[in-house]
Amino acid sequence: MQRLLSRPLSNPPKPSFPYFFCHFVSKTTYDPPFSPIPKPLEPPKPKPKPPDPTPNPNPASLIKSSLPFDFRHSYSETDPSLEPIGFREPKRFSPFGPGRLDREWTGTSAPVPDEVDSFRVHEERIRVLGDPLTEEEVGELVEKYRHSDCARQINLGKNGVTHNMLDDIHNHWKRAEAVRIKCLGVPTLDMDNICFHLEEKSGGKIIYRHINILILYRGRNYDPKNRPDIPLMLWKPYAPIYPKLVKNVADGLTFEETKEMRNRGLHSPALMKLTRNGVYVNVVARVREAFETEEVVRLDCTHVGMSDCKRIGVKLRDLVPCVPILFKDEQIILWRGKSDRELNSNISDTDEKSSGT
Repeated sequence: MQRLLSRPLSNPPKPSFPYFFCHFVSKTTYDPPFSPIPKPLEPPKPKPKPPDPTPNPNPASLIKSSLPFDFRHSYSETDPSLEPIGFREPKRFSPFGPGRLDREWTGTSAPVPDEVDSFRVHEERIRVLGDPLTEEEVGELVEKYRHSDCARQINLGKNGVTHNMLDDIHNHWKRAEAVRIKCLGVPTLDMDNICFHLEEKSGGKIIYRHINILILYRGRNYDPKNRPDIPLMLWKPYAPIYPKLVKNVADGLTFEETKEMRNRGLHSPALMKLTRNGVYVNVVARVREAFETEEVVRLDCTHVGMSDCKRIGVKLRDLVPCVPILFKDEQIILWRGKSDRELNSNISDTDEKSSGT
């Protein structure tokens, strides 16, 4: 047995590859294929400091304008007497850009820093307009600018007379005596308001008005080199938050009567159908005429948009006047409100009750 064990084997086992690799490769040079490589730790980068929200610009670099009115995004579609109840962005975010204008942005406007001499402004406007145009001169300008293929045209949309539109008007007045303005959308409900703000803010005069087409004349003594400085708004500011337009219970009605009025209006035939960006010149007259026989009126505003529906309701409330009681599925329900006879009868009833008691 000892002889068998001491005899060398005829076929000794061959060393395996791991055995050979472990014995013949130095441990210092051995690197497994998936061993993690440590990376040197980098120091954390310092966070950049936020910019100062209230920069102190150089007063000499500010844009100064001699226009004698408060700067607003829209002049014809905003009511300066109506105070908002909140803002959607901080007041320091001026749409004219940070540190570019010498007026402070209040959230809705940039007021005039100094008092305005209205008499001097009126005299300057009369001087620029010069002598009134004759009928022949007016006819010649109208024939030149009233056609739809006129190159001197400005489109007025749902924002109405905007601040940047004034710069467009003066740019056209550099090479032309008049400019054609085509009005569409909600502002066409009150064309008198558009004409007033165009003449007041630009200093020109409207010499032609047909439905929604206007021609604005610059004046005989207009000098393009001495045009007023108009700082441009770099973006449209967010609209502030105003009080709720439609109340849960209309003034002069109870909750049940308001609910009954809304149901009656939804199931009544539409007085007229309004299109998107259409011409609404005759809407006010049609609603007034309908209120002579009807108590509730429905306007079909399909595809107009809910925001435009509310704009239309606000204008009709002030122009007709009437009471908007519902905006639903792009339908406007208007109530004509208490008539003078009903108000007088209610007052007499209360007087009789008070005298009897």
